This record gives sequence, structure tokens and C-alpha cells, in this order.
Amino acid sequence: MSTLDVRDVPVTTTLAPTSADPVAPAAFDFDVAIVGLGYVGLPTALAYHASGSRVLALDASPRRLRTIAARGADLIDTDRERLDTALRTPAGFRLTSDAGELSRAAAIVVCVPTPVDHQQVPDLVPLRAACATVVAAARPGQLIMLTSTTYVGCTHDLVEQPLRERGFVIGRDVFVTFSAERIDPGNVGFAQEVVPRVVGGATAQCEEEGARLLARYAARVHRVSSLATAEMTKLLENTFRAVNIALANEFADICGALDVPVTEVIEAASTKPYGFMAFYPGPGVGGHCIPCDPHYLLWQLKALHVDAGVITEAMTRIAARPRRVVERIRDVLGRAGKGTLGARILVVGVTYKPDVADLRESPALEIIDHLIDVGAEVQYVDTHAPHIHLDSGRERDSLADPGAFHPDVVLVHTRHHDDDLAWIEGDALVVDGTYRSTDIAGRVLL
Repeated sequence: MSTLDVRDVPVTTTLAPTSADPVAPAAFDFDVAIVGLGYVGLPTALAYHASGSRVLALDASPRRLRTIAARGADLIDTDRERLDTALRTPAGFRLTSDAGELSRAAAIVVCVPTPVDHQQVPDLVPLRAACATVVAAARPGQLIMLTSTTYVGCTHDLVEQPLRERGFVIGRDVFVTFSAERIDPGNVGFAQEVVPRVVGGATAQCEEEGARLLARYAARVHRVSSLATAEMTKLLENTFRAVNIALANEFADICGALDVPVTEVIEAASTKPYGFMAFYPGPGVGGHCIPCDPHYLLWQLKALHVDAGVITEAMTRIAARPRRVVERIRDVLGRAGKGTLGARILVVGVTYKPDVADLRESPALEIIDHLIDVGAEVQYVDTHAPHIHLDSGRERDSLADPGAFHPDVVLVHTRHHDDDLAWIEGDALVVDGTYRSTDIAGRVLL
């Protein structure tokens, strides 16, 4: 079993080098330290350990560390096996909350969240705190890599410049890189090892060191010319997805008005072997990337007075999608001669995507709150999320017997692969937010 250290220990600050001579390689107890053990950090730590690296896995939350140590983290099966192996090899995998131990690692990889607040303004508090901790603990010979999605120039602002102020020569004493994570929670089709990683460095030597670190487990590393280029690459990746999902949702509405099956249209368009990529409509967009990342770019561009009309409109449409779902449910009820006040509405699936326990930015939470606000009685069923806490402060537990609720409307929000919806009665009103639950008779689309 690995050592679990959950003490609150002050960060150890080392003195910066003062010699103009190159720094001699230091001896380190760990090959890499991962800061932040969430949906990105923990799989990253396990990938490095599986490749033979000695890993220091750090998180500020004792509760999160206890969950990991108890093997209770939400992981795909292969990562569960990796975690079990790692916890049986304490010499090569150490769980800790002691930031002072960061000085023991040859490389430090920052994997903390970069969310937005309710006004869609970037919340940089976790990233600033993590970077400040890492900079304070830095010692000669270390590589520091940011993987958290953020604005262009952030790695310079939060890591490179503070290290210079400590007296380090970047590219000689310490190495600074950016390589955005590319992890899709719950997706077993793309192992981390086969997904190419993009890396940029503050200097050519930083880039070289960053590529060498990633190559410990990644089969392909794509180098770019700067930190800024690497940062912008991630913003483009997720903004591309956001714009196309907004377009898919709009086409769903258009097809609905024209009585054309939108999924059939998308599948037909997908037969084109070039120039088209399929995106499907849904009840909204959740997770950490698409609802949040483009706002980091928009926030930065606003300060520069740069117009980004297409991106702005796409994000506005995405933010409005949950209310569009509520209006559709009210419309379905109205057509059946029922009102929203007192209507019994059951939501199937509240996680943001199938087969994960991830509730981050899930549109279901907003939809449920809005439905309650307009007078409906709302419950949900989700085997992956037994309890939810809504932004309004309301709480709900997943129903053990959804059929006994006798809903007026069933909203299929997220459908896990092991979901059995046989309890849905044949005459029930079903709004299919997935657009693909073709086995449910009489369903209507959003």
C-alpha cells in the first residue's frame, strides 16, 4: 500500500542558483510529480507509473487522496487496474498532500482545474495557487509543465516570469513547458499512449526536455515553436468542438421545424470522406472543456478589443441550451393538455456524458433547477450519480424505482450503456435529448 500523507505542511522554498555556470544534474527521488489528481491528473499519474516512472501524486484534498487510496476514484477499467498496481508499489507511487515534497521530483506536471464562474469569467484561483506552490518549491534541474487549459501567455505569467524573479535562468537552471491534456473521461477508445501530445517550451532546450518527458508514455509528441502556440492549440481544439456542437443543435431545431430526421441527415453527410466531421445535437454541453475553455479565449480577446463573433454566438447558444430543453418540455406538456405546475418530470441520466460519474457543468443540473422553478416536481435516475447538489442549493437522490414515480414526462438526458428503460410505460411522454433512443416508442425530440 502506498504512503498516504494528508498533512498540511508549509511549502519548502529553496534558494535560487546564483552561479552563471550551468547547473549540474540533481538527484531526484521521483521522475515526475503530478499536481492535481482529478479526471486528468490521476490518469496521467497512472500512465507515467505504468511506463516505469517513479511518480509523486499530489492533491490538496485529503478527501480525494482517501478516495484514491480506497480505489474509489471514477476510472475506466484499464486505469483501475493501473491504480491497483500502483498502490501495491509504494516505492514507485506516492500519494501526498505535502507540497514540500515537490522538490524531490525531476519534473512537475500541473493538472489543476481551470473553470469559469457563473458570469463565464475564467476562475484562475486554483491554477494561480498551484503555480505559486510549484514555483516556490522549484529547485535546479527541474522541468515544470502546465497541462491545464488556459489563456495564451499564462505559462509565462504564472511560471516562467516568477521563476526568473527567483533568479533561475530558464532553459539552463530549470525548464518550462506547456502541453495541454488530451483526456476524454470514460472514453476507452483512445488510450493516453496513442493520443499525440503537443508541447511548446520557453526555450529550445525547454521544448526538448518537455518532449522527452512526454515520450515516457506517449507514442507521438508534436513539438511547436513556443509556449503560446501550444496554449492556443488547445483553445482551438475545444473552440472548434463548441462551434460545431452549437451548429448541430441549430440544425436539430431546423430539422424539427421542417420535419426532417436530423440524425439521419448527419449520418448521411458523414458518408462524405472529406471535408465533413459529424457532431450530434443534445440537451446541452457539459464537462470541463467545451463549456469553459472558449471563454478563456474570449476573456483575453475582450481585453484586447478583438472581435470573435462566431465564437461568442456559439457560446451564447450553448449556454442557452438548457432553457431551450425546459421550453420544449413545457411545449410537450401543453400539447398533451397538461401544465407545468405540479407536473411530474423524471430525468434519465444527469452526468454530462454516458458511462462516467462526472457531473461537471452537466446541463441536467441546470435543467432540473429550471423545471423546479416553473413549478414541476422533478426527480431523476442515474446509477452513476446517486446524489446531486444543484446550484440552487437543492439536493436530490437517484430514484431506486423510477417506474413508481409515474412521471408525466420522461426526459432522456444521458443514457448509460447499461441503462434498462423497460420501466417507461408505453403511453408515457418521452422527450429524447439524446436524439438516438430509437428503441423508445412515441418519443419526441428536443
